[in-house]
Amino acid sequence: MSPQTSRRRLSLTAGAGIAAVALVLAGCSGSAGEAETPDEPVDLRMAVWTADETQLALFQEIADAYIEENPDLVAEVTFEPIPFAEYTTTLTTQLAGGNAPDLAWILESYAPEFVQSGALVDIAPTLQAADGYKYDDLMDSSLALWQQDDELFAYPFSNSPFAMFVNTDQLAAAGQPNPADLVASGDWTYDAARDMAAAAAETSGKQGLVVRDFDYKAWEVLSSVWEGWDAAPWSEDGTQCTFTDPAMVDAMTWVHDAVFADKAIPGPGVTADFFAGESAMTITQISRASALDDSFAWDIVPLPAGPEGKQNVIGQAGIGVFANAEHPTIAADFLAYFTNPENAEKLATYFPPPRESLLNAQTLGAANPKLSEEQLQAVVVEGIQDAVTKPTHANFAKLQDVVRAELDALWTADADVEAVLEDTCATITPLLEG
Repeated sequence: MSPQTSRRRLSLTAGAGIAAVALVLAGCSGSAGEAETPDEPVDLRMAVWTADETQLALFQEIADAYIEENPDLVAEVTFEPIPFAEYTTTLTTQLAGGNAPDLAWILESYAPEFVQSGALVDIAPTLQAADGYKYDDLMDSSLALWQQDDELFAYPFSNSPFAMFVNTDQLAAAGQPNPADLVASGDWTYDAARDMAAAAAETSGKQGLVVRDFDYKAWEVLSSVWEGWDAAPWSEDGTQCTFTDPAMVDAMTWVHDAVFADKAIPGPGVTADFFAGESAMTITQISRASALDDSFAWDIVPLPAGPEGKQNVIGQAGIGVFANAEHPTIAADFLAYFTNPENAEKLATYFPPPRESLLNAQTLGAANPKLSEEQLQAVVVEGIQDAVTKPTHANFAKLQDVVRAELDALWTADADVEAVLEDTCATITPLLEG
């Protein structure tokens, strides 16, 4: 799928609060500038939302190697974890307060707003000029969300497909088929997954299918389901509500019935961690595979097909350099090193890279020993192809809260799905048009 036809990956923007930063940074955007030689080595800071010690150790290992090669430029690189729930709010507060990190992770939902705000510098010239960087190896489809004209404002270090993790012990105990067999026969559908999850839950007394991180709050995560209906919450240009389109009504009716009629999805207030053996299936990103252990038999398969077929959905995150950081040129140079082919291969242990040369089962298999080459090919390599991201919009933060509040009425057994979605459209239309 070309960048021009990649639905909701290019035309919509996300976030709120970042626009205020644009006023602070007006005129600050541009490239990282000419080579900088500081009077003494500088300290760099990168904001991240992971607190995983093994990931942070890998980042530090790469940073230490850069410092060893560039002792006149950098004395220390600090990776600053910020809790995910408050990550973007904290980051924009730092930006507006003149305390911007040199580099930061940016979630895909907020990418275009950051790109348009003037908060980030164009890193394309630095990456293109870096020795051995192989800029042409970066896939156009991965870069699209982070580009404006010919400029690149963040490196998409993580391109993590959504997939279905399955507890094959629980499914077998309930007399259900192996999802991998259904994938092979072309019968792996959301209806099949629902029925299998309901049967497993009834047998085990545990839960069936968990859409991880949804928790009846993060409604946008349900895009991993409704894409199978070719549904969307709003039009491609972000101006018209489409919650009331037949495709979305059908998709949300399916979700509602799977919760309240079929008992396949745990209801509101019920938590279940697949990785602790508390559910038969979970939809989540491939990057969660590191949480798997040998306490039960498991498999991982692509997302099921809906009535309109199978659609790949990814979560994406980029690393950008801030225009009002103290040393944007040096920060961009470090980013070029941090994401060069050798280090991108190391990062692939946790984050599927945007480099075409690394997106093969053999390379990813060396970095992900828990997953077979067959699993990696089907779920990661093929899962990134023609993928769409979760919903984004220029007014996303406000929309996220308002939609969540409107959808609260949907999560009761006797809810009128169509009426709730009509009310949702009526409420958010001014936010879409504004």
